[in-house]
Amino acid sequence: MSTLTIISHTEHYRQADGSLVGLGSTVTEINELLAVFDRIIHVAMLHDVAAPPSALAYVSDRIEFIALPAVGGTTWGAKLHVIFQAPNILLTVRKALQASDYFQFRAPTGIGVYVIPYLLIFSSKKGWFKYAGNWKQAQAPLAYRFQKWLLARQSRPVTINGFWDDQPKQCLSFENPCLTEQNIIDGQAVIQQKRLEYPIDFCFVGRLEAAKGLDLLLETVHGLAAEFREPIGTIHVVGSGVRQSYYEARVKELQLPVRFHGFVSRDAVHAIYTRCHVIVLPSASEGFPKVIAEAMNFGCIPIVSDVSSISHYIQNGLNGFLMADLDVPSLTACFKQVLELDPDEFDRLKAHSLEAMTRFSYSFYNQRLVKAIL
Repeated sequence: MSTLTIISHTEHYRQADGSLVGLGSTVTEINELLAVFDRIIHVAMLHDVAAPPSALAYVSDRIEFIALPAVGGTTWGAKLHVIFQAPNILLTVRKALQASDYFQFRAPTGIGVYVIPYLLIFSSKKGWFKYAGNWKQAQAPLAYRFQKWLLARQSRPVTINGFWDDQPKQCLSFENPCLTEQNIIDGQAVIQQKRLEYPIDFCFVGRLEAAKGLDLLLETVHGLAAEFREPIGTIHVVGSGVRQSYYEARVKELQLPVRFHGFVSRDAVHAIYTRCHVIVLPSASEGFPKVIAEAMNFGCIPIVSDVSSISHYIQNGLNGFLMADLDVPSLTACFKQVLELDPDEFDRLKAHSLEAMTRFSYSFYNQRLVKAIL
């Protein structure tokens, strides 16, 4: 019997009936890890707010959730709260580790400034760190830089996004898993059936904020000449954020063909990918967003920023379009390239192979986990 303890900042919520749900993408990944571990303990944050529709439940009672206080944020008060909660959080982590054979810590996150040192100094358990952010982020927050500095100078495995010439030997390049075997089968069927017939729909999936590129997307579409606006059907925006009302007002003011979906279920997102031809993610900082691989699996051509490891998977003009810079002219150039495609060119760009998509499957991730880490 092997037990894994995962320590993360993943958001969890209590439903009205008392049942527990958590951030859909992470919960799904953990559910799939039951193919590797007999038991999983997830030490993560419990929020006292309503759960979004994208939240999911764990599929087995072999997964145990242990709540941490919901800490983190950008204000000084929020940062101090992270520090004040350190004794409580470290005690909770220590107790969970006592019942475990392995650990996984998901970085970077606010609590990482003391949980990572605790694991390095006081824990003899086997384990690994999953660094989900941009390993090469030039202007990363101080706390993130500190966590990367620690992970680059210790000996346990660290899974990172991308392939870098100077990455330390314990830093292993891992794809971010996001697809089940059935997702890939369904996606191949969608790819075969999807045809280019203008107008075409676009999608944006992520937090509604400037850092994710939504401001840039709206300004770019507003500035397109009429000949390029005409082939655009609907731009589907999936996600939420504190600025959602601002973006909705901005869309109305500029009369843009944008539909806001808010948080929706995983199946609903897949349905949006199925109807769209392009995903646009002009983000300022990413590791490798799961939504890119998910959308490509359903035949969406990515228009993405050239940050972090994104260009390690997206080759400009081969399987998507990379922005030269994070600005309106660069995104405009990508839009024009897409909107001038003929059906044969579109078919070539969307034809993501079964092998390419399998690299983002949970089963492939689990196999690599067993061989390279466990």
